[in-house]
Amino acid sequence: MNTIAQQTRTEPGSTVLVVDDTTASRYAMGAVLTRAGHVVVPVASAGEALVELDTRLRAGALPDVALVDVGLPDLSGYELCRRVKALPMLAGIPVVHFSARPSGPGDRCRALDAGGEAYLTVPAEPEEIRAVVRAALRGARELTDAQGQFDRLALLSETVVEVQGARCLVELATTTAHAAARLTRQSAAVFVLGDDGDVHAGLSRRGGLAPVPDAVARERAAAIARRVACAPGGVQSTIVPRSVWPDVYFGPRDVQLMLARTRAGHLPVCLAMPLAPDPAGRIGPFVAQLARAAALAAEPLLMYEKERHVALTLQRSFLPAQLPALPGVDVAFRYVPASQQTEIGGDFYAALPTPAGTLVAIGDVVGHSLDAATVMVEIRHALRAYSLEDPDPARLLTRLDRMFQHYHPESSATLCLALVDPATGRTLIANAGHIPPLLVPHRGPAHYADAAGPMLGLGLPHPEPTVLGLAPGERLLMVTDGLIETRGTDLSASMAQLSAAAAAAPTAPDALCDTLLSCFGADRADDIALLALRLNPVVSP
Repeated sequence: MNTIAQQTRTEPGSTVLVVDDTTASRYAMGAVLTRAGHVVVPVASAGEALVELDTRLRAGALPDVALVDVGLPDLSGYELCRRVKALPMLAGIPVVHFSARPSGPGDRCRALDAGGEAYLTVPAEPEEIRAVVRAALRGARELTDAQGQFDRLALLSETVVEVQGARCLVELATTTAHAAARLTRQSAAVFVLGDDGDVHAGLSRRGGLAPVPDAVARERAAAIARRVACAPGGVQSTIVPRSVWPDVYFGPRDVQLMLARTRAGHLPVCLAMPLAPDPAGRIGPFVAQLARAAALAAEPLLMYEKERHVALTLQRSFLPAQLPALPGVDVAFRYVPASQQTEIGGDFYAALPTPAGTLVAIGDVVGHSLDAATVMVEIRHALRAYSLEDPDPARLLTRLDRMFQHYHPESSATLCLALVDPATGRTLIANAGHIPPLLVPHRGPAHYADAAGPMLGLGLPHPEPTVLGLAPGERLLMVTDGLIETRGTDLSASMAQLSAAAAAAPTAPDALCDTLLSCFGADRADDIALLALRLNPVVSP
């Protein structure tokens, strides 16, 4: 927005630049405007006018209007006007041409073509001069207001996109607060009021440092918002006296609340800001639209958070908190769900006693949703049932694949199974599209088992299991890709790093899992599951 645009006023006190090479005329024009309450800046030539404008531009004090004689000695008034209008920082200054010579339509047309707003023939009645100046200022103000509304509309569009991109309710509150501060040029706080009593708050400070509201102040502000959030839908505005609202937000000031909800009974969003004058109603409608956009964005986020809570509860209730006693082997596991901003995964693990030995499994249902978590539970139950009848890993994969095709034709999953005989160390491995198990000896380099096959759900035949011998003290490690997969890094390179870290880790399965989580598990964008098995050196008969 132009500097001049911010200073334009129609009331007396506006600064008027008078450019006239005739001293008497310059004095007379200045006297009329001074008596009207304007501040007059007289100059005698176009060159002086350009210097004066440059000086005032640097000082941030441009004139509000310029009266320019068309017959200047160095440049015509028309040319001076063209030069002023050609400079973006000066173009908003309204220019009124005047002349003491008889003028006709051609002179007025030249003035308008040069960019001027009006043409005045002098000498003129004082009231006519004042009226022309008022009209020029009024036109500039209306143009400024229109440009300001356009700028605010463009800013609103940008901020609504940012609000709609929020990934959780806390991020939505913070993003909306920053957007409101940009629109109003003052501090703002936003509260998303959950239907379970939760408060998701965001704050944007302007004008220096201030104490951060503590939990008591936040709950007090949210309680006030809840009491006034009674509208069935849409946006309502209310004023809260300074004696009621917590001072820690905006100091001792009256506060305006904008409360929005999509419809009755739905999640309200409260936008709070210091009460400020808006006599023309130019800011309020934009803030109301922002609050409405936040309320619309809150609905799917709330539904997602509820779904995520259900899915996490489902995962945690069906993934075992502790494993059964497994003779001849030590088994440890870790499961770390991704952050709250990440979707639900379908990672799972299992360690089951069977007539043929210990069956360990790790897998991942493709997709991130409540459906993926539900399918994960079905796989674990089917695996437990099938393994009692026939624990052979390859045949288990075939049966699970048929289950997928019948009940979940649109789903797929990766799964790796290993059947370990604790008495002999004989191990059968079948792999359906998963990262192969890592064999970690007591000493020496680790290596991945040569076991591969198609994912579950594709209906493709699965190869015979890979047979290998697990020595006493040797460990078998199984992980999901959430532990090591990094965007922009080749998976084979990450697998090599995992192999080196596992070889250098402590030998106990629990310590191995903890070491790998500390090396690879920080700030991961996907769920993590890992399971480590060690064949005991001494096996009871």
